[in-house]
Amino acid sequence: MTAGETGTPAAQGAPGDSGSRQLAWAYLSRVVLGPCPALTALIESVGVVEAARAVRERELPQVLHTATAARRAQDRAGRDLETIGALGGRLVTPDDPEWPAWRMLGLSQLPPGRDPDGAVPLVFWVRGTRDLAELTERSLAVVGARCSTGYGDRAAGALAGEIAARGWTIVSGAAFGIDGMAHRAALAVGGATIAVLACGVDRPYPAQHDRLLDRIAETGLVVSEYPPGTTARKHHFLARNRLIAALSDGVLVVEAGLRSGARNTVKWARRIGRPAMAVPGSVDSAASAGCHRMIREGEAALAGSAEEVLADTAPLHLPRTGEPKPPAAHQLTAAQSSVYAALPATGGRRPHELCTATGLSIAEIRAALVALDMAGLAGDAAPGWFRLPET
Repeated sequence: MTAGETGTPAAQGAPGDSGSRQLAWAYLSRVVLGPCPALTALIESVGVVEAARAVRERELPQVLHTATAARRAQDRAGRDLETIGALGGRLVTPDDPEWPAWRMLGLSQLPPGRDPDGAVPLVFWVRGTRDLAELTERSLAVVGARCSTGYGDRAAGALAGEIAARGWTIVSGAAFGIDGMAHRAALAVGGATIAVLACGVDRPYPAQHDRLLDRIAETGLVVSEYPPGTTARKHHFLARNRLIAALSDGVLVVEAGLRSGARNTVKWARRIGRPAMAVPGSVDSAASAGCHRMIREGEAALAGSAEEVLADTAPLHLPRTGEPKPPAAHQLTAAQSSVYAALPATGGRRPHELCTATGLSIAEIRAALVALDMAGLAGDAAPGWFRLPET
């Protein structure tokens, strides 16, 4: 096999050539198989083509030797790109317009030493024709128990279906139980849905959901940070959960046992500033015990209707890079001033409560809260948003 057939970036063009960059991203994706803060830092420092060359030739910082040793010789970039293309998909990288850059901001701000699995994904392998950034403009994650009850299925179907019918994208992990029900509910109302996999997008997981994933790819997207052919491993699911949270405006849990993986998704949501909600169930139901604990311990707000869910998950409109920082209290806009005045000094208020207090829309409330948070004038804790004194 020739260098061109293996997809060696150095054989494909100059460092600035888009073809060589795609091959470099694809090669590195297979080398590390998941989040790798040290490799991301190297790419940011020297560029993706030079980083690929350094990995291949072992001219690396010591921290990357172990992370890249096992698969640095597996240069299957060309074949991987052909595989994803045959599926009607593509490789989405930070070079591309559809890269969901602002969605990744929360992950980029996590301490790499504390959260090595919380790094920004290197790439997204995407199956489907929709634009990833556009499809996640308004999105809600719906997750929960794999062994769901009839009650959980009905609740997930009703909530996901109604929210999808309002133009929101439903994001989930395509697992049995609540995940599958959320995807099907969105499809049933003609809505959009995204399945985030812990394996390659060419390997349906679970296998029984192959037709469901085909349907999702027809009108939505099936995405993964893992290259084609990758089999799902236990730690992939935990890493995958951060992407479900990051690609969404909020996380809704419908049924979760005390040891449910859905709580891990909620943990990631809270770490990156996304609201989390949980649907309560019967006090006799072990399937809802995890939801009740998250509500009781302030990890998730109680949600019983689509209106309550959307009240806490209206999209955040973050300032663009280069725009001036939010002003001090005496320089706030009228909407920001109204929200600041309505915030309590002790306790807290949820966004929908601030709507009632100020007469502003939920979108105006959320935008104002972001500005106040960035200005150091507001904070968020379990009871809700509260006022901070101007320094």
